Amino acid sequence: MDQALSHPHIISLAAGFTDNPSLPVEETREIVQELLADERLARPSLQYGSTLGDAALRRRTVDRIRDGDFAALKSTAEDAGGRLNESIYQPQSLQITHGSQQILYMLTEVLFDPGDIVLVEDPTYFVFLGMAQSHGLRCRGVRMTPEGIDVGHLETVLQSLRKAGELPRLKMLYLVSYSQNPSGVTTSLARKAEALRLLRSCEKHAGHTVYLLEDAAYRDLRFRGSDVASALVLPGAAKRVIYTSTYSKPFATGIRVGYGLMPAALGRVVTRIKGNHDFGTAHLLQRIVIRALESGRFDGHLTALQRRYGQKAAVMGRALREQCGDLLEWVEPSGGLYYWARLRGRGTSGPKSRLFKAALKEDVLYVPGALCYADDRTRLKPDNELRLSFGNASEEHIAEGIARLGRAIRSLRGR
Repeated sequence: MDQALSHPHIISLAAGFTDNPSLPVEETREIVQELLADERLARPSLQYGSTLGDAALRRRTVDRIRDGDFAALKSTAEDAGGRLNESIYQPQSLQITHGSQQILYMLTEVLFDPGDIVLVEDPTYFVFLGMAQSHGLRCRGVRMTPEGIDVGHLETVLQSLRKAGELPRLKMLYLVSYSQNPSGVTTSLARKAEALRLLRSCEKHAGHTVYLLEDAAYRDLRFRGSDVASALVLPGAAKRVIYTSTYSKPFATGIRVGYGLMPAALGRVVTRIKGNHDFGTAHLLQRIVIRALESGRFDGHLTALQRRYGQKAAVMGRALREQCGDLLEWVEPSGGLYYWARLRGRGTSGPKSRLFKAALKEDVLYVPGALCYADDRTRLKPDNELRLSFGNASEEHIAEGIARLGRAIRSLRGR
C-alpha cells in the first residue's frame, strides 16, 4: 500500500484497495445531508453510541446474514445437514467494530495465550498471520483444494496434534471461506460441515471448545456463481462458530464498519475488550451504513460493484492468457479482488527474489505468495506464487501491469 501511494508511476497489482471510481460519493453525501437535516437523528449521530453497536444496525445485520443463509440453502442441491437455527441470528450476539480487522484482532486477544495453536488455510490472509505472530501463536497450515479446505489433511493435522499431546493448546480454525484472500477459492458447505465435525470430535481431548472462525469479508463481492450458506447453519454452530464480515468492502472502505456474530459467552468478553479499545464504533459511520441499507442505496451500489469487479476480473484473466499463459497458471475467481497465480517451471517469487526485483524494475508490484503461508515447520513454505489484485487498478493499468509482469518473468528466462 505504501509503495502504491508513494510511487504513483508504479502499477500496483498488490494492494487490496477497492475500485476508486466506484466509491459511492454521491450516495454518501446525500445520506450525511439527510442525517444532519433530521433533528431526530442529527445529534444522536454525532454522539457516542453503545459499545455493542447501534441496535438498528445490529438487527439489520443479523437479518442480512440469516436471509443470505436461507436463500443459499434453498438454491443449492448440496446436502450438508444445514438448516437455520433462529436462536443463532440474534442482535445481542453481534458486535459492531471498526472494520472486520478489529473483530479479528479482538478475538485473537480473547481466545489465545502465547504458545497456543491456530489452524489456518495454506495459504491464508497474511494480515491475520501478523496478528497471530504478534500474540505469540503457533500456526499450522491446512492445505487448500478448489472446493476449499482439504478436510483429509485437516484430520491428519488434528491426529498429529493429538499424538503430540498438543490438542489442549488448539483453540481455533480460521477460514476465509468466500473468494478467499489470496486464492479466490470459496469453501463448499460440505467442507465446512466436515471441518466443524472434526473440530467437535477433538474437543474431548482438547478439554475445551475449539472454534471455527469464518471470515466472510468477501461474501458480498461474488460476481458469478451461487452463494454458499455459512457455517452458522450447521449442527453445533451455536457453541462453536464465529462469523465475521464487513460493510467496508461492499460499500466504502473509508467507512470502517465491520461485525462479528458469535456465541453469547464469547461475545460478552469481546464487548468488554471493545470498550477498552474505543467505547464503541463511530456512531456517525454506523448511521451512514444504516441509512444506506434502509434506503436501498447499499444494495444498489453492491449490484453495480459486483458487475464492475466481474468486468475487471475478466480483463485480468484475458491479459494473463495473452501475456503470461506460458509463464503462469492460475485460478479463475468467482468473486473478491484477487487472482492467485503460480509460476510454471522453476523460479521463485518472494520479496528477495530476482523476479520481485525485476517486476519493480518494470514498475509493477505484486504480493509474493510466500507471505500468505504460515511459519509451519511441518512443511516447506511455497515460494513460487503471486497474489494479483484487480481491485484498485484501472482496466488499462491491469492489462499493462500484467504485460509488465510477463516481461519481468521473460527477462529472467532469456526470452
